[in-house]
Amino acid sequence: MTDIYDFEVRQIDGAQVPLSRFKGQVLLIVNTASHCGFTPQFGGLEKLYEQYKDRGFTVLGFPSNQFANQDPGSDDEIGAFCTKNYGVSFPMMSKVDVNGSGAIPLYQWLVKEKPGLLGSTAIKWNFTKFLVGRDGRVLQRYAPLDKPESLARDIEAALAAA
Repeated sequence: MTDIYDFEVRQIDGAQVPLSRFKGQVLLIVNTASHCGFTPQFGGLEKLYEQYKDRGFTVLGFPSNQFANQDPGSDDEIGAFCTKNYGVSFPMMSKVDVNGSGAIPLYQWLVKEKPGLLGSTAIKWNFTKFLVGRDGRVLQRYAPLDKPESLARDIEAALAAA
């Protein structure tokens, strides 16, 4: 795989989505959880999405239950939680594994493209974020502690890039 547009994922409603649908956009890909100390970041992610969506920016949320069983619900329950509690309107995908042999191909590719601290390819926790440029290449990886609002400068730079 050469860029993000080579992948297909499943939306939270079950529909298959080729990521080529987002060609030319800046993407922020985030593994999420509904019962985590970082869960309030949904609010910040929604603000970023609302602020930049008209300029070609999208957040893609990927629920995962791989970290301390912090997203045990069904896709329907997760979707309802995100909408009710945080007003999430950005695309949410079906619950996935982001680590190990069961990790979806997209996440296997993301961690190889932008390893973490000391070259680690593992996702350490919920709300790890990947910023993808308009060309479909990974620009940056952010830790769970990095709040969504702190990414605005990088998002703006990616949006300004040709």
